[in-house]
Amino acid sequence: MTAVAAHEDLIAFRAEVRDWCRAHIPPDWRATQTGASSAEFAAFQRDWFQALRGAGYAVPHWPREWGGGLSVPRQVVLYQELAAHDAPRLVLAFVAIHHAAATLLAAGTDAQRNRHLPAILDGEIWVQGFSEPEAGSDLAALSTIAHRDGDEYVVSGQKVWASGAQYADWCLLLARTDPNAPKRKGISYFLMDMRTPGIDVRPIRQATGESHFCEIFLDEVPIPAANLIGAEHAGWQVAQRTLGAERGLTMLELSERLGNAGFRRLLESCARSNRQGRRPIDDPAVADRLAVFDTEITGLRALCLDLVQRHDRDAVGPADASIVKLYYSELLQRMTDFGAEIGGVAAHGVLRKPMSGGWESGAWVLDFIGSWEWTIPGGASEIQRTIIGERGLGLPREPVFGS
Repeated sequence: MTAVAAHEDLIAFRAEVRDWCRAHIPPDWRATQTGASSAEFAAFQRDWFQALRGAGYAVPHWPREWGGGLSVPRQVVLYQELAAHDAPRLVLAFVAIHHAAATLLAAGTDAQRNRHLPAILDGEIWVQGFSEPEAGSDLAALSTIAHRDGDEYVVSGQKVWASGAQYADWCLLLARTDPNAPKRKGISYFLMDMRTPGIDVRPIRQATGESHFCEIFLDEVPIPAANLIGAEHAGWQVAQRTLGAERGLTMLELSERLGNAGFRRLLESCARSNRQGRRPIDDPAVADRLAVFDTEITGLRALCLDLVQRHDRDAVGPADASIVKLYYSELLQRMTDFGAEIGGVAAHGVLRKPMSGGWESGAWVLDFIGSWEWTIPGGASEIQRTIIGERGLGLPREPVFGS
C-alpha cells in the first residue's frame, strides 16, 4: 500500500469509527453508571464489551484468527476516537483482553488458548493474582506456596490489590513451587478457576468509597497440573510477558483519555464561575497552569505513539515503558490535584463518580485519590526512576543496604 493509499485508508477508518461511536455510545452512560450497583456495573460492562466485539473493536490487538488483526495505525485511530467520544472504559475485561490474552498467546498451550480466548470474547472475566501483603514492590518475594500432588498443585497463601476479583471467573496466579531456589527461580505460573473450593475473595473498601481492589485468600486450593503456564519454576519469565501487556496501546488509550475528556473537563471547571462570580481561567496563573498541562499532554501523546510504533518494530528499549508509565501517572496526579484545588470546598462534596469511567471523570477529589493507583502499583515512581537510571541511562546500580 502506498503512503497516499495508507493515509486515505486511515481517514476512511476514522470516519467509520466516528459514525459507530455516535450511534452506539450510550449518551447517558455517565449518569446511569454513577451510583450503580455492582450488578448494574457488571451488566453494563458485559453489554459494552459485546457492542465493541460486534464492531470488531473489542480486541484489535489480538491476532486476526482470534478476532483482532487491526494494524497498529488503525488501533491508534480507534483509541483516539473512543477517547474523543468519551466512550466507557472496558474496566472488567481489561485484565482478560490484555494480560490474560498476552500470557496465553505467548506461553500457553493450544488447549489453553482454545479454551480461554473464545471464552474471553464471550465475557469471561480475569483477575491478576500477583501482589502480596509482605512483598511490597518486590514481586519476586512472594510467599504463596504451591506443591505438586499427583495431577494437581495445591496452593495456599494470600494475594492483595487484586482488581475486580469479586467479578472474576479466572485468575492469573503466581506461586512459589521451589522454596529453596533463588526467589526468581522457584516461581510457577497458573491459571486458577475462581470457583474452586478454598478461595475467599474479600473486597477492600477504598478512600473513594469504591471496592475495586480485593484480597484473595487461598486455603489448600487444588489447581490441575494442566493449568500450569510454561515450565514449572519458570513463572517469572512468563510474568514478564503479562506485565509487558501494560505497555504500548494500553498507555496510548489512557493518554488519549486524559488529553481528551480529562483536559476538557479541567477547562470546563476553570471556565465555571465560582461563588465570587469570577472564573478561575481569567486568572493568569491558572491560564499558565492549563497551558503547561496542554504542553505536557502533547508530550505524553508523542511518547506513547513512539512507544507503540517501536513496539510494533520490536525496537523498545529496556526503560521505555517505565518512562511512559512515570510520565502518565505523575501528570495524571498533578492534573487531578489541580482540578481539586480549582473545585475548592464544593469538590469535596462530590462523593460518587461513574463506575465505568477512568481517572479523569471531573469528580476531582475522587480522581486525585484514585490517581495514586498509578503512582504506586505496577512499580512505584521511585522504582520507575531506578529502572530509567540503571537500564535506560546505564547508571551504576543502587547499593543494597546491609549487604
